[in-house]
Amino acid sequence: MSLGDLRKKIDYLDTRIVELISERIKTAEEIGRKKKAQNKLIEDREREHKVLEGVRSVARSKDVSQGDIEDIYRSIIGACKRVQGITVAFQGEIGAYSEDAALSFFGATSIHARPCESFEEVFKAVEVGEVPFGVVPVENSLEGSINRVYDLMLESPLMVCGEVNLRISHCLIAPAGVGLDGIRRVYSHPQALAQCRTFLSHLNCELMPAVDTAGSAGMIKDSGFSDSAAIASGRTAEIYDMKIIAREIEDNPNNFTRFFMLAREDATPTGDDKTSIVFSVKHKAGALYESLKGFASKNISLTKLESRPTRQKPWEYNFYLDFVGHRRDKEAQEALKHLEESAIFVKVLGSYQKAR
Repeated sequence: MSLGDLRKKIDYLDTRIVELISERIKTAEEIGRKKKAQNKLIEDREREHKVLEGVRSVARSKDVSQGDIEDIYRSIIGACKRVQGITVAFQGEIGAYSEDAALSFFGATSIHARPCESFEEVFKAVEVGEVPFGVVPVENSLEGSINRVYDLMLESPLMVCGEVNLRISHCLIAPAGVGLDGIRRVYSHPQALAQCRTFLSHLNCELMPAVDTAGSAGMIKDSGFSDSAAIASGRTAEIYDMKIIAREIEDNPNNFTRFFMLAREDATPTGDDKTSIVFSVKHKAGALYESLKGFASKNISLTKLESRPTRQKPWEYNFYLDFVGHRRDKEAQEALKHLEESAIFVKVLGSYQKAR
């Protein structure tokens, strides 16, 4: 076969590949419509894992690089997700760490971001069906839990369908032409300002608390301030066409935030899951111990236990608990049944695959 004939064959194969990808995308779009009609999650990480496992197996049998095939299929899967309409609501402006968490979970090419002014707006957008998913921060490794979010989860019918642990790396960013010596004000979320206290102590500047990190950068850019900087992510600098003056300015490098993905139903079992619940017990000695005995008897590991005031009576508390396993697991169902028998109330917030 001549070189020209081989090239014609390549052209034919490329046409067939594109036609098949087009057919796959149309099928994925139809699947997305059916899932929405049945109020099912668009995102199915277990299914995605099986698809990638399958194509790697085919690649092995055909003596083709498994890594190359997986990279190609991740792009194809991303294109299919986009037509299924994965929109994710988050609190803050474009470039916020919550958006970074959504990108990490769903894939950078797979989502449409929906900024919201408040956590309440994020919950409402998912509850009324405006968007299928929301992402909210629930705890920081240095600052602790975000109490308002936990209170909203107690009140909301939404469920946790996934989690992400995001490394928070703060940058000092400013408009082009602004140097470190010329900075007189630094804007950011109060938590970000607190986490960069040591670095900021060496600057002769005023600290300006703001609603969120990315919004601070946008405000500075829009206002044309020539003596101000913001603390935000490196991606925020790219979004607002600003320059990074200093990177990793946080006091503690072990700065991680845990985010929950919210939907109207939780995730299916994967064999590597966690479950989050909230419950309250009678105000008497040994009540908490008795309520947790079911988990111990079933050898279920608890990864978090935290109390929050009920806000109904002084000195009475709700307990937020995470345990290893899915709520559909036999052992988990038996432990939850024991808890329900001894507690005043129990609410399962959701089961989801552990963050990688």
